[in-house]
Amino acid sequence: MDCILVTILHATARAALLVCLLSPISVFGAEDAAKQVVASDQSEELAAIREQSKAFETAFNQADSAALAALWTADGQFVDDSGRSFTGRKEIGAGYADLFAKHPDAKIQITIDSLRLLSDDAALEEGRALVGPKLAGAAGYSTYTAVHVKVDGKWLMASVRDRWVDTPSANQNVADLEWLIGKWTAEEYGVRIESECRWVANKTFVERMYTTTAPGGMKTTGVQLIGWNPLQGHVQSWNFSADGGHAIGIWSPQENGFVAEMHGVTGSGIPTMSVNTVTKLDDNAYTWQSKQRSIGGAALPDTDEVVIKRQSSNP
Repeated sequence: MDCILVTILHATARAALLVCLLSPISVFGAEDAAKQVVASDQSEELAAIREQSKAFETAFNQADSAALAALWTADGQFVDDSGRSFTGRKEIGAGYADLFAKHPDAKIQITIDSLRLLSDDAALEEGRALVGPKLAGAAGYSTYTAVHVKVDGKWLMASVRDRWVDTPSANQNVADLEWLIGKWTAEEYGVRIESECRWVANKTFVERMYTTTAPGGMKTTGVQLIGWNPLQGHVQSWNFSADGGHAIGIWSPQENGFVAEMHGVTGSGIPTMSVNTVTKLDDNAYTWQSKQRSIGGAALPDTDEVVIKRQSSNP
């Protein structure tokens, strides 16, 4: 099977609701107690199913097609993200064996988004899965819907459907930052800011190292990473300062640049907030300004617009 086989398999737990009609508590008390027992039993069932997802990942990551097939009902059905259907343990096991023969290094990572009981012996699960190293085809991930049934006290997969979701590569999504690569400097009121931007992690993130020198010569340093957040679908930054402070920025494109909404904390634990604007003037200059600033809930004045100039070509 050339495509990603994404399924979760979960195992057994026995639930029972014992209501004692002869209990000396009131009707309302009995009702509350029954609800608590039901909730507890459901929690145990779901916990058992989630625990079995780890067993599925282990079997997949060990390329054990027989162990994977055994996690299905005898007539279970799997429909992959290309529309191919596999019915029964024999076909499903052969499909996994074919996948592992062609991609012996394939590993799976599963995220369960939703899991709920439909009845005492049926459950519905929805989630996402990522297989790496990347298989042939466009970048993306699989979403899945799995129906689990309890057979002789054991949870097995009865039906699984996959759907492929294409995602642009991280580099495509941060390509608009290419012009930032290089060394930059700015000076305002005797304060000098020097920074260097370079690609890291196979050009999926921009790393910006910066040094600020005060008029008296005291220097402070920090680092910023800028990349694509695939889950939320936007450019994001992570800032780390020498005093232990850090911040996360959500970047929104605007004409010739970006607006970044920053939320962070100082090294001493005081929350900070600002809205920063980066506007490209040309290949060798851009402006930066910070507005709506606050620290510990107290408003700070906006900064002046600073012109930052390129000092060298790409490093």
